[in-house]
Amino acid sequence: MRILITGGTGLIGRQLCKALLHEGHELTVLSRNPLSVPIKCGQAVKAMQSLSEWTPDQVFDAVINLAGEPIIDLPWTEARKKRLWDSRVSLTAELVNRIERADQKPKVLLSGSAIGYYGDCGSTLVDETAPPASDFGAALCAAWEKAGLKAAESNVRVCFLRTGLVLDAAGGLLGKMLLPFKLGLGASLGSGHQWMSWIHIDDYVAIVLRLLTEPGAIGIFNMTAPKPVTNKEFTDTLAKTLCRPAFLFAPSLALKLGLGERAYLLLGGQRVIPAKAQALGYEFIYPELDGALKSLLG
Repeated sequence: MRILITGGTGLIGRQLCKALLHEGHELTVLSRNPLSVPIKCGQAVKAMQSLSEWTPDQVFDAVINLAGEPIIDLPWTEARKKRLWDSRVSLTAELVNRIERADQKPKVLLSGSAIGYYGDCGSTLVDETAPPASDFGAALCAAWEKAGLKAAESNVRVCFLRTGLVLDAAGGLLGKMLLPFKLGLGASLGSGHQWMSWIHIDDYVAIVLRLLTEPGAIGIFNMTAPKPVTNKEFTDTLAKTLCRPAFLFAPSLALKLGLGERAYLLLGGQRVIPAKAQALGYEFIYPELDGALKSLLG
């Protein structure tokens, strides 16, 4: 297949490109830094610097939309919120516009989203049928999906990837946690009772590959493992995997003072299950956290 990928140089995108190249697909990655694409994604991967380069006569069989500025790294000023919105909602709308203009439309669009759509759900078990929350993160996800859904009007099969915490030792949240945990400074956040819905990078990539070629797959898919854990369980399991203590905790007040509005991303949680991926018959390689962490951290 000829596949266009946005966000292909990111943590998920790099692993996905590797798997797609191994299967023999022809890849083009949209990137503001096209010179980095062959280095990060593979020498055989083509680069596109702007969607304006996608002319109507250029054929892509599939589009995978993973673009989006990191959501927790910087304070949520109004300018920052606009960048988060533009990198997700506006880019997706432009991408769909290019799909609509194509002489030969792609068969499928796999478009990013996040389990932040559900907001803070407490201990309630959540599947793909749950309604959206009303906070900024949820509104961002809802608008992101709405922009992508318009591609269905062009008879394109659309799947949304509501992504949880993706575990990969090469980066992401786990990569940031490793140093303090290795130093014995690992800490639970707030009460530690909030739920964390995670997924091993290998399972994430495998589900994407399945959705790419499964004609009956359509709509929302929770990209999480079937066994979410609380923050305290995650902290204890990571510390045990690294053979380090983790007796500390970060008080909720300190996180709120330090992170402001972003603090709810760490202090709230979602207990999410991947009902639709399991309904497709997908069997997780790493259904439990201890096995996932051992595979990544040895």
